[in-house]
Amino acid sequence: MGKKVFVGVDGCRAGWFAVFLEEDENGCKWEVAVFPEFSCLINFLENKYREADPLVLIDIPIGLKDGGSGERLSDIEARKILKARKSSIFPVPCREAIYAETYEEACNINERLTGKRISKQAWNIVPKIRDVDSFLVKNKNYREKVREVGPEICFQSFSGFPVKHSKKETEGFLERREVLKNACKLADEIVEYSLLKYRRKELTKDDILDALAAALTAKQGSKYGFVYVPGKPEIDSRGLKIQMIYFKPG
Repeated sequence: MGKKVFVGVDGCRAGWFAVFLEEDENGCKWEVAVFPEFSCLINFLENKYREADPLVLIDIPIGLKDGGSGERLSDIEARKILKARKSSIFPVPCREAIYAETYEEACNINERLTGKRISKQAWNIVPKIRDVDSFLVKNKNYREKVREVGPEICFQSFSGFPVKHSKKETEGFLERREVLKNACKLADEIVEYSLLKYRRKELTKDDILDALAAALTAKQGSKYGFVYVPGKPEIDSRGLKIQMIYFKPG
């Protein structure tokens, strides 16, 4: 069996936080790192794991609509899966709005093209949506290797039921950490190391858990199969799939 590397990525205050799980015939090794831009993460991946077959699952919208009143089907279906936690999936701005320079300009563009303005929550992650979108538009060879994931769906899949507490609460952090410990014996070690290595102004506790959940989803899904949301993806005007993936234990 050749080497495989499974990468879970979440946006953080310092850029992007990534968990790398490398698997070969000798077992599984891991490392974590923070990158200022998504292209830096890919450069690291290509240099450090050049002989490995990578799968990168990232908590950021991939594939953008050009306009229209309807949302991405992946977001609509993800909310149905999450039910109590559906608020974690919020409307994604259209492509033209993503490349606006100011919040007000983005709101005006989105309202003109979709009939709706943009929430502050969505605007706060626009630079990261733009970062990944621009990379994948230019690098077609990475479009199947970099896929969108929803961490709350990952936690729900690993535990078998919706998590009870917000990830920003202490109870929510401990609840999700326990879910990952049950899914992987290395989880606690990875979380503890990450908490010690990075300051909270660079990386929050829930960033660590979200990235680790994505990495474990990549690893388990590659072995046992993924569930696709929706089953048949929408394709945006730049050729990107609008589809989340997750692993559902049998």
